[in-house]
Amino acid sequence: MERDDQLKLYGLVADRLKDAHARVRTLQVPEGVRMALNRKLLVITAAAKHDLADAARRLEWFMEDLDEGRYPEDVHADGSP
Repeated sequence: MERDDQLKLYGLVADRLKDAHARVRTLQVPEGVRMALNRKLLVITAAAKHDLADAARRLEWFMEDLDEGRYPEDVHADGSP
């Protein structure tokens, strides 16, 4: 039973990550902001490999930030503000 729950959570996180990437791709924000958001998604994806429940929580927070319009500050391609 526990394995089934884990697989369901994995599927949920995978679907939500796809949604998050699609939303970030369509945002009308400066490229530096888009890059910062994509980096956050990569961190969440990496976390899912080690702690799926933590990644699900992080992804939920990420999506809430998107819903509320809370984005990272704009940075240049070289990472400088």
